[in-house]
Amino acid sequence: MKDVIDGGDQYKKTTPWELKTFEKFVKSCPPFDIVIDGLNVAKMFPKARESQVLLELVSQLAKQNLRLLVLGRKHMLKKSSRWRKDEMEMVQKQASCFFADDISKDDPFLLYATLHSGNHCKFVTKDLMRDHKACLPDAKTQRLFFKWQQGHQLAIRNKFPGSKMIFQHILIYNTVVQTTGDSWHIPYDEDLVERYSYEVPTKWLCLHQKT
Repeated sequence: MKDVIDGGDQYKKTTPWELKTFEKFVKSCPPFDIVIDGLNVAKMFPKARESQVLLELVSQLAKQNLRLLVLGRKHMLKKSSRWRKDEMEMVQKQASCFFADDISKDDPFLLYATLHSGNHCKFVTKDLMRDHKACLPDAKTQRLFFKWQQGHQLAIRNKFPGSKMIFQHILIYNTVVQTTGDSWHIPYDEDLVERYSYEVPTKWLCLHQKT
């Protein structure tokens, strides 16, 4: 909480009062299954209306009987061409919602709610969380955060007509060099593939020792 979310200066990301209010809100709710960075998700598809994109995602996940938390900013509740009031009301009917001040950052709330809900909880955003990783005190803790991020961050890979959104699959195994004694399995990138920090190599080099 202190290193990743507070970062030593609450006023850079939120206010002490708002953070306390959010902590109380989260603790009053049952554990969430998925925490959604509402503003981040809504802006993933520039040609679409923000409130429509967010509603499509929430509706898709709500059909799976998942307990959802949508984090957003207060301006998202103000009627505009990009934020329709009826669509935001539908979002609030299908998910718990917390709308922070417009000057606040969403990441601290996203991380806190996800961590507080337990290891099963996932979060949806395209943010790489570099700032929070940089706040951690040592390389070992940074690697632990990176590993946790890989296992919990859901990335939207595509959106198809009819509001269907496709998520990148979260692997259940660690993408690190592994050995069984006489064989080695090494993850690698082919042709200098660029990927986000929460993405992992999909190619494996398998080496077997001849007897």
